[in-house]
Amino acid sequence: MTTRAGFVALIGEPNAGKSTLLNRMVGAKVSIVTHKVQTTRARIRGVAIEGESQIVFVDTPGLFQPRRRLDRAMVAAAWGGAADADVVVLLVEAHRGVTEGVERILEGLADIGQGRKVALAINKIDKVEAPVLLGLTEKLNAAYPFAETFMISAERGHGVDTLRHWLAGEVPEGPWLYPEDQIADLPMRMIAAEMTREKLTLRLHQELPYQLTVETENWEERKDGSCKIDQLIYVVRDGHKGIVLGKKGETIKSVSTAARHELEEFLGRKVHLFLQVKVRPGWLDEAERYAEMGLDFKDGNG
Repeated sequence: MTTRAGFVALIGEPNAGKSTLLNRMVGAKVSIVTHKVQTTRARIRGVAIEGESQIVFVDTPGLFQPRRRLDRAMVAAAWGGAADADVVVLLVEAHRGVTEGVERILEGLADIGQGRKVALAINKIDKVEAPVLLGLTEKLNAAYPFAETFMISAERGHGVDTLRHWLAGEVPEGPWLYPEDQIADLPMRMIAAEMTREKLTLRLHQELPYQLTVETENWEERKDGSCKIDQLIYVVRDGHKGIVLGKKGETIKSVSTAARHELEEFLGRKVHLFLQVKVRPGWLDEAERYAEMGLDFKDGNG
């Protein structure tokens, strides 16, 4: 019996549906999914099994015009994930079509696409009529020689099985890279921090979510089978700390409860979660914070 295993990079503009597609492919929530753009910071790997193939998905940060050091590090991580992959899948939102951002990505693909298959996945197909889809497909395939084109709805699951089946046949022959029951190669400490950061992103507005980060400071296994997790939320100024805490601590309480419930569901056991907010004005320029996010600090130099 021939086994296959390989890396598949999901690339696209922010909010194109990469994290939603990854979570649906893997069958579990391993990547942060919010309505806010640029929420995926690290290259999160999710592992899916299809027949005798093991597909390791790399959910890269969205590709956009970087302005800050963190932005530049995220974009470098995205292109790095694509360049290291066996197969690349470009996600384009059906209703947005060929934007400037998509055009920039197509130019970038010309550099890294050599020697590897690149598939096109047009996502959110339920938002447009068939003639629009056809026109978009023709335009994109004229701009780049895609190996295959797939029409999908990552949120509803339409077309996802067909895409996964195709990818299973495209990854190289070889032994599996991860144990059969492993769905992500991120340490649980980082997944836990991402879950809390997602809850904060959903509760907070404007720029604040991009001005904060979450780190798991301590993880203690208890005799009764539960675990105690201590996390630090870093913000850049005192005013942000007040926003994260909320009136009489209501915001941090609701974030903590939501994150704890999700962690308990994910781990299948009781979790004691303790959150603390710290003001660190310069965290966006600290190499250690980038390492915690799985990003390369040096890539932030522009």
